[in-house]
Amino acid sequence: MAENTSAIEGVKETVKTVVYALLIAGIFRTLFFQPFWIPSGSMKDTLLIGDFLFVNKMAYGYSYASCPSIRVPAIGLDAEADDFCGVFKGADKRFLGSEPQQGDVVVFRHPVTGRDFIKRLIGIPGDRIQVKDGLLYINDVAVNVEDDGVFVEPYGPQGPQDSWPICANGAVGLGADCIKEKSIETLPNGVKHSILNVTNTAELDNTAVFTVPADHFFFMGDNRDNSTDSRKLQTKGGVGFVAREDIVGRADRIMFSSAGRSMLAFWTWRSDRFFKAVE
Repeated sequence: MAENTSAIEGVKETVKTVVYALLIAGIFRTLFFQPFWIPSGSMKDTLLIGDFLFVNKMAYGYSYASCPSIRVPAIGLDAEADDFCGVFKGADKRFLGSEPQQGDVVVFRHPVTGRDFIKRLIGIPGDRIQVKDGLLYINDVAVNVEDDGVFVEPYGPQGPQDSWPICANGAVGLGADCIKEKSIETLPNGVKHSILNVTNTAELDNTAVFTVPADHFFFMGDNRDNSTDSRKLQTKGGVGFVAREDIVGRADRIMFSSAGRSMLAFWTWRSDRFFKAVE
């Protein structure tokens, strides 16, 4: 009898430990940092498929989007931030908030799907944004762009989604060099960052003029010809303008980067990306 009682107490202590650990992890993820693994190539070459980073949630304060999303497909669990903190959605305010800046690399909730996206902030409220012949204009002034050579990667499937890169040098064989034009773009506030270009596309390289409304922001991917971002309307499957309350946090530093299908495959980790700053 005593042995059974001891076993039951042991199970209770184990359950309590697990619950406490989950609570602590949930609080840490909600208030401080959220892990994020780059699934696509829309932010190359700033962020590569397989980069693992922590998103700084303290950078812009807190909103409903600060609450975590939990997805475990194996058991059918798909809980969004709305499910935990939906009561705060619609207030369009942030607690302890500070202003995102042009050039920041930001994680936000997609305004329609609620999924986490990561892009570069290009337009702040009141800005007029347009792309003409692949060149970015902010408030009717073209940003400065300098040639920076090329970005080269092997042609082949990348990451768990088996994404295939788009090459400026046309169709190449498996394992051959896939080349993109690389430039350095300077935003009006002086922030410099790398962008990639493959070809001119009617939808992405020649857009209408977008005037960013109050309490919203305009985002673009650094891989300009392979990014679903604010240049594409929400009604057409794009991002459109992103509300202030949908912002999760700022990407500051890459912890490590996996060139394989899994971040646990440590033998595929890229040696040059440990603790690399996101610029």
